[in-house]
Amino acid sequence: MRHFLRPTAFKRMLFFVFLDAVLSVLTLYFSYALRFNFTIPSEFIQSFWRVYFLLLLLKIGAMYGYKLYFTVWRFFGIHESKNLVKAHVVAYGLFGMVYLLNVESFSPFPRSVVMIDFFLSLIFLGALRVSKRILLENRDFETMTPVVILGVGGRAATIIQSAIQGEVPYYPQAIVALSNDEMTHNTYIHNVKVYPPEALEEVLLRVGAEEAILAQSLPPDVLQGWVARLNASGIRRIKKVKLLGSEHERLEAISIEDLLARHPQDLDTETIGAFIRGKRILITGAGGSIGSEIVRQCHAFGASELVLVDNSEYNLYQIGEQIASATLHLVDISDRVVLKHLIEKTRPQIVLHAAAYKHVPLCEANPHSAVHNNVLGSKNVIDLSIEAGAEKLVIISTDKAVRPTNVMGATKRVVELYAANVDSWRTEIVAVRFGNVLGSSGSVIPKFQSQIERGGPVTVTHPEMTRYFMLIPEACQLVLQAAAIAQGGELFLLDMGEPVKIVDLARQMIRLYGKEDEIEVIFTGLRPGEKLYEELLIDEHEQKTQYDSILIARPMHCDISQLTRDMDALMDSDDVPRELRRIVPEYTPDNVEREPSDKE
Repeated sequence: MRHFLRPTAFKRMLFFVFLDAVLSVLTLYFSYALRFNFTIPSEFIQSFWRVYFLLLLLKIGAMYGYKLYFTVWRFFGIHESKNLVKAHVVAYGLFGMVYLLNVESFSPFPRSVVMIDFFLSLIFLGALRVSKRILLENRDFETMTPVVILGVGGRAATIIQSAIQGEVPYYPQAIVALSNDEMTHNTYIHNVKVYPPEALEEVLLRVGAEEAILAQSLPPDVLQGWVARLNASGIRRIKKVKLLGSEHERLEAISIEDLLARHPQDLDTETIGAFIRGKRILITGAGGSIGSEIVRQCHAFGASELVLVDNSEYNLYQIGEQIASATLHLVDISDRVVLKHLIEKTRPQIVLHAAAYKHVPLCEANPHSAVHNNVLGSKNVIDLSIEAGAEKLVIISTDKAVRPTNVMGATKRVVELYAANVDSWRTEIVAVRFGNVLGSSGSVIPKFQSQIERGGPVTVTHPEMTRYFMLIPEACQLVLQAAAIAQGGELFLLDMGEPVKIVDLARQMIRLYGKEDEIEVIFTGLRPGEKLYEELLIDEHEQKTQYDSILIARPMHCDISQLTRDMDALMDSDDVPRELRRIVPEYTPDNVEREPSDKE
């Protein structure tokens, strides 16, 4: 029985054809009745049925042609109403032509009945189709969550329509404009009043809204202001409209990434495209947070061949599922023999080196592994790329390489020095240094999310700890953009915006979850190798490029022969911190924190 009642396109068509037939006989009879003052002479009964069946056939055919029988009932709107009128004009027009060619076969027939029935049929058949929307739009909203919409425009109208049609469990009670535009004040969108920005607190108090929906995109700094106002008024659940593809949208909660994201204004996709398009590219660490996004960007910008290298089977599998055309190689970059064979076989034009151990406490606890992977592995990638004649090699570095206080940062600084001073022959080698990316594996955001979902507490190492943040896609695009303009030997710095206090980030995330009265923040103390402040510049001699988001630091020149000997000693040393200090004098393996300075 349940299967029989399940709606299908065919059942919908039969349903409407049947009701159209019933309504059409009623409208035609009522037309005759109006024409003859509700006393229809018996001689007109025979023509009644002839007229009815012909009109019904023509109407069904015309409405079928205009796809009115395929429209979902609750989505019948203005476009469908226009088609209903067109179908009637076609059907009754054809009926008039048939009548004029066969007048005798319809006699006796009062022609005015046709005009009366035209309007009655439009009214009754149209009312049938709009009835479900009327019922939906007048249903009881008491069980739905009252919300205030922020922003005026098409998305606000779409949210209201979705609420009316029961697609989202919300009851929009007011719209608050995000800017003072007189065109939006004292107006209504789908019967919901629009208020000016300064009226937000008053509106929230008056309508008793429990949530807010952001219907327009805002820069992170502006969004933070609105979120603060909503939080101060007791609104903790805030959603935004996210565009899926070119047409589809959905509602999702405002995330910490939305509040911290820095969107560079000078992304040059044409330059990136010209750099990547048609190139054979090898990417190490291709399954990691940064590496996998670089893979996706290279694929999107038209790389002819993608050679993906990673030592994690699962991570490599995951990115391989997303980019089916890529070739996957389960290779450890510290294995020079296997890596050499791969690079000689694939002959990449561009090598993007993102493979590294990045987790500071783990590298601090396992210094030999960190050196083996970060230094030896990177040296292999650099040497073999040069041997294979790669056009360009891009080293992904980190802000932790600046005046490092940990093994991870010191190993990355060693790689920067080697990349800047090695005899690169025809290969242009460039390093790109940036800070934390939002949502990467091992970052604080997933950790805080997990702690909040478990009920707390949220742990922060130090109340003064600050970090730079950027979204992964934008950081990776800037890396490719920097690589595109590189001429070899540069150390590029990405402008990461203003640093953020980690404790402020934690509290903001707790507020976004609406649990600031339930979850506390506790401080656990700095872990081995951690710094309070991350720095992107090593001195004041950075140079500007044509892009404000990309700067060039002056690389440190050194004797490559001595550096190579020191690196060999580092690989064999039992005292990794001591050998790292020999290569990187500014490396201080302790937790004695210094304020950032202009010069070392």
